[in-house]
Amino acid sequence: MSRIGKKPISIPKEVKINISDSKICIEGKNGKLEHTLPNRISVELKDDVLTVKGVSDSKLDKSLWGTTRAIIFNMIKGVTEGYVKQLEIVGVGFRAQMQQDKLNLQLGFSHPVAYISPEGVKIEIPKPNQILIKGIDKVKVGQAAAEIRSIMPPEPYKGKGIRYTDEHVRKKAGKAVAKQA
Repeated sequence: MSRIGKKPISIPKEVKINISDSKICIEGKNGKLEHTLPNRISVELKDDVLTVKGVSDSKLDKSLWGTTRAIIFNMIKGVTEGYVKQLEIVGVGFRAQMQQDKLNLQLGFSHPVAYISPEGVKIEIPKPNQILIKGIDKVKVGQAAAEIRSIMPPEPYKGKGIRYTDEHVRKKAGKAVAKQA
């Protein structure tokens, strides 16, 4: 049995849920999200408590059961609170700025790099070396953060590049230190 799938989801009062056939629509103060349910999973709503159940005890059903419950929980959290990912840019002269819906990054390349934010994701620049990515869909926010970070991931010698604020970059000893040993 799935430990995650067994947990019921309590629904906040400001969230409206509509379950029809194989779709679940969740609407809250921040927006509306939809998800197509697998045909081997059923969802029941009773007294502000949502339960997810599998059709059988097969391995596939168990995996879909826990995954579907986690997706629905993340959707509810997204429409009530939202998701935020923070990136920081480390390096002399490296900076970011917004122009309409484009993020312009100057990262020491011969040209500025432009990143167009996907639909449903908002990018903010509180400081020139800090990027905030906000949205209600956890997957889209995480994907946008990963794409921006992949433009120039932190390098291991000086730590220059784009990193998550809570990320720790292990630095290597340089060539001079390696020769002494």
